[in-house]
Amino acid sequence: MNDPVRVWRRLCGDSVLLDGFHALKHAVRFGARIQVAVTTDRPAVLELAAELAPDVRAALDELVTEVPEPAFTALVPRPHPTSVAALAVRPSRAANLETLARAPRTAPVVVLDDPRNLGNAGAVIRLAAGFGATGVVTTGTLDPWHPTVVRGGAGLHYATAVERLSVDELPAGPVFALDPEGEDIRGTKLPDDALLAFGSERSGLSAELRSRADHLVSLPMRPQVSSYNLATSVAMTLFHWSATGDAPA
Repeated sequence: MNDPVRVWRRLCGDSVLLDGFHALKHAVRFGARIQVAVTTDRPAVLELAAELAPDVRAALDELVTEVPEPAFTALVPRPHPTSVAALAVRPSRAANLETLARAPRTAPVVVLDDPRNLGNAGAVIRLAAGFGATGVVTTGTLDPWHPTVVRGGAGLHYATAVERLSVDELPAGPVFALDPEGEDIRGTKLPDDALLAFGSERSGLSAELRSRADHLVSLPMRPQVSSYNLATSVAMTLFHWSATGDAPA
């Protein structure tokens, strides 16, 4: 049997870090190819799986190897309290682009225009997966597969297509961009093939994305409240789509 510590060190540069039980659980559920999984307490991981995710317990029994705590902390700089981590293969860009471009789409694509906060990006991916969105696209410099983003997304990157693209590379579809000056979203039906675009936490929509927008829409907000958190805005918009469009119940 291969030494899991050696395998980890050989693969870590090109793999996706799944830090914590829930990230590993979701990745397994949605078909990720797990290369190596380690823990400091294998019985505890399997007990957690039996309690919270019995559907993946057998898979984790095959995957997870126990290693000494010093070895584990050397491999994972900021260990999750569940003391389990894994490395997985990142989905191919070609496959994600094919998913994003597929027509007709049955669920929107969320576009984060030059986001800055890694945790917010992870939370958005988790939301998008929960609502069954086709994917999440980021523009700008933030890597949506950064370990902090994957941790915030609880491994649900594998449940939706996640890519970084330029505005010119966005998939086809009507762009509904969130903007304080837009029309109240409550009077708008968001189509299933929409691109739902959200500006950065700091500066809002870029001029390039705004020029691509077909519709500007706004979320209801009390006067003198300046903004919502990015993930909150995405959640409200996806809920509106689910309530007014053709989202699955």
